[in-house]
Amino acid sequence: MEPLEDLKNRRLEKLKKLEESGVSPFAYWFDRSHTVREALAQHAARKDGPPLTVALAGRLMAIRRMGKASFGHMMDATGRIQIYAATDQIGEDAYQVFKLLDIGDFIGVRGEVFVTRTGEITVQARELTLLSKSLRPLPIVKEKMEGDEKVVFDAFADKETRYRQRYVDLAVNADVRQTFILRSGIVAEIRSFLGAKGYLEVETPVLQPQYGGAFARPFVTHHNALDMDLFLRIADELYLKRLIVGGFEGVYEIAKDFRNEGMDKDHNPEFTMLELYVAFRDYVFMMGLVEDMVHSVCAALFKSPTVTYQGIPLNFTPPWTRMTFFEAIQRHSGADCSDKDAGALRNIARDLRLEIEGDPPKGKLLDEIFAQTAQPKLVQPTFITDYPVELSPLAKRHRSKPGLVERFEGFVAGKEICNAFSELNDPIDQRRRFEDQARLKAAGDEEAMVFDEDFLRALEYGMPPTAGLGVGIDRLAMLLTDAPSIRDVILFPHMRLEKSE
Repeated sequence: MEPLEDLKNRRLEKLKKLEESGVSPFAYWFDRSHTVREALAQHAARKDGPPLTVALAGRLMAIRRMGKASFGHMMDATGRIQIYAATDQIGEDAYQVFKLLDIGDFIGVRGEVFVTRTGEITVQARELTLLSKSLRPLPIVKEKMEGDEKVVFDAFADKETRYRQRYVDLAVNADVRQTFILRSGIVAEIRSFLGAKGYLEVETPVLQPQYGGAFARPFVTHHNALDMDLFLRIADELYLKRLIVGGFEGVYEIAKDFRNEGMDKDHNPEFTMLELYVAFRDYVFMMGLVEDMVHSVCAALFKSPTVTYQGIPLNFTPPWTRMTFFEAIQRHSGADCSDKDAGALRNIARDLRLEIEGDPPKGKLLDEIFAQTAQPKLVQPTFITDYPVELSPLAKRHRSKPGLVERFEGFVAGKEICNAFSELNDPIDQRRRFEDQARLKAAGDEEAMVFDEDFLRALEYGMPPTAGLGVGIDRLAMLLTDAPSIRDVILFPHMRLEKSE
């Protein structure tokens, strides 16, 4: 394979020749009349009369030069089409420009649409304009048909390079572009669903003097003018609940949150969350809303309640399976963890041969036992309900089950996709739980929640009964686009710095 530097130098030589011939290699604009998709559709619908005349713009993806005539393929955001350039049609000067083009260049083509003898829809170029010269060669993905099956080879497949150079990944892999089109559609359908119910989309601070709403370590920055440290939010919850106190009865935000934690196929330090709070409702109401919302997204985008994730059909038809936190552990491990203290839970974890680091308190032990025994088995959409109070400092105590809270999490394919509460609106109980969290933090738990006096003041003015929900947009997108890693649904995931050559 020719060295990259040699390929770049050859393109720079072509750039110089273009400039010397008076051709601008980087145009300001092009008056496009059709997208490729529109051109193909309008040609197919045309019965008779003169050929369709179009002005198309896109990236040159293939070239076959043959003396005084050449074929190529150009691609825009909507599709790909063949072009035909011949000296007797575009003139000698323009054809010499065409001979200096490379795969990856952006071009504009004006001409008529026709069908070649081999049956391919093609644009007969009458004018050709260079719009942007590509100085670095694209990794061209090759395809061929073997029988009725399309086979891809020489694919741009290295994961790390694709994530670092997403612009190249998008340029050469149509399926990657489709993933992000679908992701955008998921968010749009969620907004449409919530808007139809009258809920108000709002914006809350990203930089916060006090972080809260989740168990996580924050990112810290410094505001020079105020001479104070600020935190990138780890959740939107406490500000959205302040809005419920202020009189809004249904508010939501789809926004970036930031958690200074590990990275794996299900976690990125910068991620997108939907948070929703509805006054006068509880967690049972919110379960029904989640089912309906995800089902609605599937119906709108896929015309079916079933999608396939990593070879497994997932059916999002309501109602989803429901079981309590302790029922799930017992069903999938055989262990009864209800009403057990930390010592008994450590014995259960040892008997189950679970990996538990250090000497965690009761809440973390329960969380680990659930995560290692029950969670991987929750494949079809399932709500796990009624969590121990130790795991839920912001949830309302269960109305009939001592020691538990009114909380559910939604799991699909072993992944948590949402978390919801009947929200705690008792400021006295909330103060006690903040104090419990403060003791855990003082004992060394870096992910314990911080004490938020202003939030307590807001609750003291009175917050109505409220249902709250958080949905991980990235994980939902993974499931609905069949993506094995969260990095596959984030355009620019965080990576280690590239090693210097």
